Amino acid sequence: MEKPRFFDEMLTGDGVPRPPYAAYAEWFSGENPRDLKAKGEEAEAFFRRIGITFNVYGQKEADERLIPFDIVPRIISAQEWARLEKGIEQRVRAINAFLHDIYHRQEIIRAGRVPKEIIAKNEAFLPQMIGVDPPGGVYTHIVGTDLVRTGENEFFVLEDNARTPSGVSYMLENRETMLQMFPELFTKLKVRPVSTYPRDLRRSLADCAPPAFKGDKPVVAVLTPGIHNSAYFEHAFLADQMGAELVEAVDLQIHDGRVCMRTTRGYEPIDVLYRRVDDAFLDPLNFRPDSLLGVPGIFDVYRAGGITIANAPGTGIADDKALYSYMPDIVEFYTGEKAILQNVPTWRCSEPDSLKYVLEHLSELVVKEVHGSGGYGMLVGPAASKRELQAFEKKLKAKPSNYIAQPTLALSTVPILAKKGLAPRHVDLRPFVLVSPKQITITPGGLTRVALKEGSLVVNSSQGGGTKDTWILGD
Repeated sequence: MEKPRFFDEMLTGDGVPRPPYAAYAEWFSGENPRDLKAKGEEAEAFFRRIGITFNVYGQKEADERLIPFDIVPRIISAQEWARLEKGIEQRVRAINAFLHDIYHRQEIIRAGRVPKEIIAKNEAFLPQMIGVDPPGGVYTHIVGTDLVRTGENEFFVLEDNARTPSGVSYMLENRETMLQMFPELFTKLKVRPVSTYPRDLRRSLADCAPPAFKGDKPVVAVLTPGIHNSAYFEHAFLADQMGAELVEAVDLQIHDGRVCMRTTRGYEPIDVLYRRVDDAFLDPLNFRPDSLLGVPGIFDVYRAGGITIANAPGTGIADDKALYSYMPDIVEFYTGEKAILQNVPTWRCSEPDSLKYVLEHLSELVVKEVHGSGGYGMLVGPAASKRELQAFEKKLKAKPSNYIAQPTLALSTVPILAKKGLAPRHVDLRPFVLVSPKQITITPGGLTRVALKEGSLVVNSSQGGGTKDTWILGD
């Protein structure tokens, strides 16, 4: 029998369920396909009813969409998850140490492990953060580490989302939906819960209260750009789940060196601000003067210790794709250990030899913008037309430093419920990590994104992907 091209997480090459899926496969075989299809439609109706949508910018069709949800869970064993946890924690610790270093002594540059130019000339590096010590020493309070799988124990880090990682609301609502539809499975399979995330997030943010905090319980608020933002549902959802205030820039003013929010009792100080506004728009006095989304002077209050901003300004340098290829060196430099989780091999197009190789093998590679996200601005070589390849070649030659390239990975597959039964589709995984001065908490699960189109390797919701519930099994 020919070996499958892609690793199937549910079935072996002989069609036998792998151990994590054994109990689920047994249950599934006894279910009526019509009933399962009806459950899928019920889940979609539920998401529409409660308004779980995202916005798509720059397209003529309706700007508000429902992210498709598939009812076949992705299941990961306790042993696999334990290894992932160790690797994720190691990486997040290294990222925080790296951020402190580049905004202070820059030892890693002095040691020659990371070139000075990749920091100094990077638009995600904020010179205003040099010498600033965030409360508790935490830069990345919330991290979303994107992982892909290619084999039995072969997980790779695809991206480190250290700015404002999104998607956690879908993780929580996916689980809530599955609990309502298939309660018996959670008892049978001993699935670890994810429902503590909002409470853990609140506690983790509170542990990072600023020096100005004097009370018993820090005041936490979520700063949103407003209802037209693509992730507004998530901003409102998390504020509600945490018992925090949801605020926009117009609700905030600075009084006596504190950032205060408007309430029915007047303006009251905020201790911790979980911001979902990009650095450039955070403070028109210190960054973009035309920003209407930020608070004039908030960065000065932050530097003086009057408020905690999560994630800290300037963290974007840690998830910039130009820096990604240096992450194994960064992990080793700050932890003294080899990276547990490996990077995807990467060509930096800013280097002449790498650019030459990429141009010669463009049809075989995935090329990404170093500041890009959401699947935009990238080329998937094997799926591109001759015209698309020629157009991208011109972009590469015009500004090579704007791109990196990676091999087209044989991403693992997980079944979806298709019209004719189960069908394999490619997936990735975004576990969510909370960092405080006291501990690092990794939620046992995460957001599995699935490419619903047969053969597609692009899982982003903005590019037609969907989501699944991620089940981590207990010991």
